[in-house]
Amino acid sequence: MVEPAQQESERPERGHRKSTSDDSARGSARGGMFRSLRERNYRYYASGQIVSLTGTWMQRAAQDWLVLELSGGSPAALGVAVALQFLPNLLFTLYAGVIADRFDKRRMLIAVQSGMGLCGLALGLLDVGGVVELWHVYALAFGLGCFSAFDAPVRQSFVVEMVGAAQLPNAVALNSMTFNLARIVGPALAGGLITLIGTGPVFLVNGLSTGAVVLGLLMMDPGRLHRTAGASRESGQLLAGLRYVSRSPRLIVVLVLVCCVSTFGMNFENAFAVIARNVFERDAAGYGLLITALAVGTLSGASLAARRAGGRPRLRLVFGGAAAFGVLEAAASLMPTYHSFAVALVPVGIAVMTCTTAANSTVQLSVDPVMRGRVMGLYMMLFLGGRPVGGLLSGWLAEIFNGRAPLLVGGLCVVFASVVGAAVLARGSKRRVDSGVAEKYRLG
Repeated sequence: MVEPAQQESERPERGHRKSTSDDSARGSARGGMFRSLRERNYRYYASGQIVSLTGTWMQRAAQDWLVLELSGGSPAALGVAVALQFLPNLLFTLYAGVIADRFDKRRMLIAVQSGMGLCGLALGLLDVGGVVELWHVYALAFGLGCFSAFDAPVRQSFVVEMVGAAQLPNAVALNSMTFNLARIVGPALAGGLITLIGTGPVFLVNGLSTGAVVLGLLMMDPGRLHRTAGASRESGQLLAGLRYVSRSPRLIVVLVLVCCVSTFGMNFENAFAVIARNVFERDAAGYGLLITALAVGTLSGASLAARRAGGRPRLRLVFGGAAAFGVLEAAASLMPTYHSFAVALVPVGIAVMTCTTAANSTVQLSVDPVMRGRVMGLYMMLFLGGRPVGGLLSGWLAEIFNGRAPLLVGGLCVVFASVVGAAVLARGSKRRVDSGVAEKYRLG
């Protein structure tokens, strides 16, 4: 049972220095790419994440392959599985943001991560026992999605508590590096293991791997966290968060762009499974290598983000990265051979990571700390909640046209969204400048 974060936030913080602008500047200048790892609590967190995320990516690859095997290679069935896994983000993530602002985030993460591990173990036991059916996969995908819906906003808003505001852009980039390192190793391992021993043991490995992040959370020193007072427990906190966002046009445009990028452009796993199996006639190992090729690019993009993360991210990185991602994804979908397609995924990964890490940091650093959990709940709802629509759309396009269609259409949609979003912000900026000039002359 979690307790209000406010209770512990009122305690004196051991070993915690007060933040000043000078300290922030010096802290940002020292330590290089990995400067956030100077924080003891973040080191524990990041170490556990490497193991746990590797298992998560192994499960994602195995789940997609298992669905294709159980359904006779149906892209539509794979789209349903993706939709069920991400549907809870639409249902629960906003409320999870309220919970994140109200309760102890570390304890919440321990409970949620444990639940996610149990879902992996259950699917693994069914598969190893030879009794798994397609509806089992659907049900457990939905259950995993429910835990993930609460995990995402809590985990995102917990990062700043571990490292402080000055190091947040660097920590977000390092999180992306960890995520994408696991994305390289996990699917490659899963592809080989599926070929050798089947999908069941892969699910069991993922279930056990969540113990690493739980252990890291238990080893943290709560007194070293950069906590803020918990939000009020009065009713209406969710609406208060939505009203807060509605007063910031810049925040709205970034959130809408993130939703479009995720919904239409980032349906990689299910699209790659269909392309590997149905277009290029490759096995599970070939599918795993496609995800690995993309992850090489995303890891490179995250590394570049970590190097330059020292101040507030610029919006041109968000919109420029999104536009480049859309163009490169559409181009990759037209590659004629398996190897040329795999190579084309590397720059796709760099571009999408440039966009998403800049967007994440921009949103977190643009909000009041008391509202951060609720705003990140909305952010993650839009980032992950569009996946059910994207998964179904991807499956439908692949079923009706061919396996390449989801990437081509998705890339073009992202380009359109980035151009429109940039134009909206530019027009808003011009209006503010014109209003300022008019006011100056009126007062003069």
